[in-house]
Amino acid sequence: MNILMISDVYFPRVNGVSTSIESFRQALARHGHSVTLICPAYPVGHEDDPDILRIPSRGVLADPEDRMMHYRRVTELTPTLAKKCFDLIHVHTPFVAHYAGVTLAQRMGLPIVETCHTLFEEYLHHYITWLPKRLLRWAAQRVAVRQCRAVDALVAPSSPMRATLERHGVRCPITVIATGLPLESFCQAVDGDFRQRYRLPPEAPLLLFVGRAAHEKNIAFLIDMLPRVLARHPSALLVIAGEGPAQEALVHRAQQAGVEASVRFVGYVRRDGPLQSMYRAADVFVFASRTETQGLVLLESMALGTPVVSTAVMGTLDVLRDDVGCLIAEDDANDFASKVNRLLDDTSLKSRLSQRAVDYAGQWHEDAKARQLAGWYRQVCEREIHGHAPRDDQPDR
Repeated sequence: MNILMISDVYFPRVNGVSTSIESFRQALARHGHSVTLICPAYPVGHEDDPDILRIPSRGVLADPEDRMMHYRRVTELTPTLAKKCFDLIHVHTPFVAHYAGVTLAQRMGLPIVETCHTLFEEYLHHYITWLPKRLLRWAAQRVAVRQCRAVDALVAPSSPMRATLERHGVRCPITVIATGLPLESFCQAVDGDFRQRYRLPPEAPLLLFVGRAAHEKNIAFLIDMLPRVLARHPSALLVIAGEGPAQEALVHRAQQAGVEASVRFVGYVRRDGPLQSMYRAADVFVFASRTETQGLVLLESMALGTPVVSTAVMGTLDVLRDDVGCLIAEDDANDFASKVNRLLDDTSLKSRLSQRAVDYAGQWHEDAKARQLAGWYRQVCEREIHGHAPRDDQPDR
């Protein structure tokens, strides 16, 4: 198949959407499909790839990490894109990409699929603080439903995300397809000693969080529960890998909790070796996001043998299996810290969870997810031809 993807974010902007797009692009190509991606141009350098069309963009107010594509520059590509005979358009974000994607689909007579990567209703209040939270949730839900009605089918990264969309009144066909892992390349990457690079004590228990330093990631919860771990393991360190709008507030939170010496912010870490080295160096991966639609970092950690302690909310419900590479904790600082301490105290438990983690992560290979996505594409295209709704209970093709 010949697929046109459109997204408001992509590398060098590091986040889950960028990772998901790249995973599916590479895996679909290995299975003989062609993927062209439209995404923003960024001020920093990026790849020279003929299958990636970078659109001139401008900055986003109060969000220096992101860029906004010029809608007209996207839609002006219609004549050029029409010559490429695409089978389907796949939109990944609900901003300019959504509206431009709908316009392109109408102009070229193509079916359009959209992935709902993010549950915006759960965290807009962190950034638009001058409006009531209830009003923001209502507005986000209405916009999401309206956008879903403009496409032919949806992809949800987890079953709780699909249930949320259906509860809000979305009626178009939805299938659940999580982002897979490039297991061979990801796990084989090697890049020295993470502890030595960041001058971390070789014997200190390391708790690791990887992700955007954003309010919705609930990193403050990890900082708040840390004193309970330090009471039993005084030399423990919480390493936070990622950057974002909440970082300054998190630094202040650590100071208020009196644990600033035990929290290390290391910024973004490259995925071609340094990130893998960091996962391997950690004793336990900690995660407490309440808004995650999948939680790919959980699988990354398990793929490299680092057991997880996490809450199971929204998308992480689909990923986590208690005692299968992880310990599931309540959304409570005492219970969460108790699970972390149990893992740090019990080397046999840690070893058992580590092995189970590797085996379990192997079930999430990106090739299997790409086959599933290609199958959904075909069903959507067949629906356009025959007028039947696609079914999400059919086997992978």
